[in-house]
Amino acid sequence: MPGLLRGVARVAVASGTATAVSNRVSRRQAGRWAEQNQQASQQQPVEAAPQPSAQGGDMQGKLDQLKDLAQLKEQGVLTEAEFAAQKQQILGS
Repeated sequence: MPGLLRGVARVAVASGTATAVSNRVSRRQAGRWAEQNQQASQQQPVEAAPQPSAQGGDMQGKLDQLKDLAQLKEQGVLTEAEFAAQKQQILGS
């Protein structure tokens, strides 16, 4: 009987250790996932610059797009180079 108890005790210790390690790994991984989700939620998607209108002669539409671009540049969403590229695309030059 003492041999049987000793064997049962070993199994209990081994399974307890395995469970503790598994739980620790699970908590660590959950923490990493939570951190990644938090970082992803903090990143704001950059607004796409307005696309040129389908009608080339639509001057009001172009002016509105240029105003939107200027606002994005002032807010720091667009760099000077991105602003210039989008402006050229809108103006068709």
